[in-house]
Amino acid sequence: MNRRLVLFTRYPEPGHTKTRMIPALGPQEAADLQREMTRHVLARVRNLSEPAGVQLEVWHEGGDDSSMRACFGSSFLYRPQPDGDLGQRLARAFDVARQEGIDQTVVIGADCPGIEPHLLQSAFAQLDRHDLVLGPAADGGYYLVGLRQPVPRLFTGIDWGTDRVLRQTLAAAAAAGLSAYLIAALADVDRPEDLAVWQRINRGVPGCRSALAPETSRISVVIPTLDEGDYLDATLDPLQRGPDVEMIVADGGSRDRTVEIARARHVRVVDGPPGRARQMNLGAAAAGGDVLLFLHADTHLPQDFPQHVHGTLAQPGVVAGAFRFRIAGARGSLRLIQWATNLRSRLQQMPYGDQALFLRADTFFRQGGFADLPIMEDYDFVQRLRRIGRIALAGADAVTSGRRWNRFGPWRTTLLNQQIIWAYRCGVSPSRLARWYRR
Repeated sequence: MNRRLVLFTRYPEPGHTKTRMIPALGPQEAADLQREMTRHVLARVRNLSEPAGVQLEVWHEGGDDSSMRACFGSSFLYRPQPDGDLGQRLARAFDVARQEGIDQTVVIGADCPGIEPHLLQSAFAQLDRHDLVLGPAADGGYYLVGLRQPVPRLFTGIDWGTDRVLRQTLAAAAAAGLSAYLIAALADVDRPEDLAVWQRINRGVPGCRSALAPETSRISVVIPTLDEGDYLDATLDPLQRGPDVEMIVADGGSRDRTVEIARARHVRVVDGPPGRARQMNLGAAAAGGDVLLFLHADTHLPQDFPQHVHGTLAQPGVVAGAFRFRIAGARGSLRLIQWATNLRSRLQQMPYGDQALFLRADTFFRQGGFADLPIMEDYDFVQRLRRIGRIALAGADAVTSGRRWNRFGPWRTTLLNQQIIWAYRCGVSPSRLARWYRR
């Protein structure tokens, strides 16, 4: 199968690139930022092209072949971007690829430093099963688009540069009868307020020194929601009393008062397709903190949770942490379940999502975020984290609602959870497990 990866970028000419950064950086440093971000992405995609047999092309605005080679090296095929708006240029890239016998084409931009080879591999793999693959950006656009054949209508009538781009593209895909798949959401670096994303991934890289504030200890709490209006208000209460805490509700299309409650408390809401992994990745991409904490909408943290978070992450060798597990109003058998869960979390370093997992933002992005799974996304992520360091328990409890145990009973719920874990370890697909879990 012939596959092609196309990188859209600009030649870093001062005054003509990263223009929205110029007020904060100045023309020269804005151009330097463009150059360094392009080099950053090229360094990552180069690792994909050799073992995976993917053709790599760089389509550029400004400059010519010789100036691009002088700036970024002679290892790549350079093509000037055609005239027209972004949609016309994207459509042309797919049209050219098809004319040249390419079966699958993925186009990315140089503005998203979180791109990693495994995300691109996932995009190509999903094109085996879907017509369209998109990588959502936190600003409502997308940083990646992949197709098996040209579909010009996907790129017409789109309000480029707005937060409506992803929604409009998905609507156009549905109208065209295309199956679409969304990979992990990431953050673009387009405006001065986005520079923290670049700092997290590339600390000390030239091109952003003058505009970046000193590293802070801000915590971004990401709460994935879907019709959680009955629980969200009480969950947000202790968070709003914490110092230097950012709250983000990543909503997957709630039809109750969830979004209304969040906005009434002046909490930032980011909307996206449903799916806890996708929602948490989208919330993380929109976050500005140095630490990310992922919290279920029915789980309460203690008032002094920031101290526990920072103290845990300061321990030698710790890459992530979680709170002790406690069920609200637990009695009898539920207390035994609590004890067993905390023992497992401490000895095996395997806390789950309802224990409020937290870690440094740069660690999260370097690990590629949560895998896009319908279930077991926290289990998969914690397993990956264990390979790079220790996962510690904080010295305080996260108190989660007992609604799951009350619905099915404590032992039936626990047995079901263990059956799903073992089935996942034995290779049962997460999609099948999700259907099993909902029964």
